[in-house]
Amino acid sequence: MHSRGRGRVVAWVDASAGLAGDMLLGALLDLGADLGAIQRWVDAVVPGTVRISVTEARRAGLRAAQAHVGLVAPDQHHRRWAEIRARIAGADLPERTTSRALAAFEALARVEGVAHGVAVDEVEFHEVGSWDSIADVVGVCAGLEDLGVDEVVVSRIAVGSGWVRGSHGRLPVPVPAVVGLARGWQVEAGGQGELATPTGMALVTTLASAQRPLPAMRLVGTGVGAGTREVEGRANVVRVVLGERVTGDEPARSASAGGPPGLVERWMTLLEANVDDLDPRVWPTVIEALLAAGAADAWLAPVVMKRGRPAQVLSVLARPDDGPGLRDLVLSLTSTIGLRQSEVRRWELPRGWVTVEVEGREIGVKLAHRDGRVVQATPEFRDVESAAETLGRPVRDVLDAARAAAVQAGLVSDAEVPPGLMH
Repeated sequence: MHSRGRGRVVAWVDASAGLAGDMLLGALLDLGADLGAIQRWVDAVVPGTVRISVTEARRAGLRAAQAHVGLVAPDQHHRRWAEIRARIAGADLPERTTSRALAAFEALARVEGVAHGVAVDEVEFHEVGSWDSIADVVGVCAGLEDLGVDEVVVSRIAVGSGWVRGSHGRLPVPVPAVVGLARGWQVEAGGQGELATPTGMALVTTLASAQRPLPAMRLVGTGVGAGTREVEGRANVVRVVLGERVTGDEPARSASAGGPPGLVERWMTLLEANVDDLDPRVWPTVIEALLAAGAADAWLAPVVMKRGRPAQVLSVLARPDDGPGLRDLVLSLTSTIGLRQSEVRRWELPRGWVTVEVEGREIGVKLAHRDGRVVQATPEFRDVESAAETLGRPVRDVLDAARAAAVQAGLVSDAEVPPGLMH
């Protein structure tokens, strides 16, 4: 397995020109996924059936890698989902490769079952049950594992238009399986012909955690996978951009990006859920638990939902790496059955801490500063509460004393930031 350094590795799939399993496989091989490792893992599922190779191709003048899955054994093209599931589950594959491949095929089985009116376990795959299609799915999942990909994000998906001929005859594009898999995802026609295949659609809709433009990342590389046809007027390719998530601990200074001078830019994850059936006495414990678990901020806002029901919108702001854990915490601590996630850009004043004393008790003071000058100096309220309890004094008196101590120490607006300020 390739090591991509520290941080959560994310792969962004640009499906704006369509996608297919072999195109995704080509893009991952172009990124540097080990062909030998992929072949071994495919052989573990369908031994002695296919041979994978890659060649350079040109699509609309762009260089791309074209993956070829050649048959080396006869193939009848018709297999039940139960057989494919047993093959994948019984193979000696990395855990994530197994779970990803099973998820993709199960999604295909479900939409095929709905389309043909049969139970999921009775679904019989035609084109996607062939050796090469199985190799595409397992190969893509193996390639993601070899590259160390933790998260997949996808762009809007071009699905095509017109007609295509399949095993059941002439079908409209997008074909029923693609339509079923696309439910809840942003799609567009994008051009004539079948641009998104069921295999490609199953892979991205089961593997992707979100659909959005290129997320904030430290870019590692880009792979371009070619489709089988040269299409006039557009590049028939899939791009996969690989990178490490930009976390809140590694901000990008706005001056280098042409943003407001003296501020810090951070990409953050925003989680939100509308809740109308939680006992209001529980909310303070939810907020405290989220903050204790690493949320940068958490808050409630009242709203009115359908049929005039009062509700609360829970918002949680977090570093991207903390998003998955906090998402699970929201689902466990509240009565919501779903939540939404988005990436937001936050501009901050740089800040640091200094300490003042009130009657022998240390109280932290948060300093927000800009261009070397103090903007705000705020005593940490929990330190104030603790000191007040120890000293047996009202909180408001200790807060006033902490503010006065900060002024006496020269921590006032427009003062020079103290040397050695902790960030």
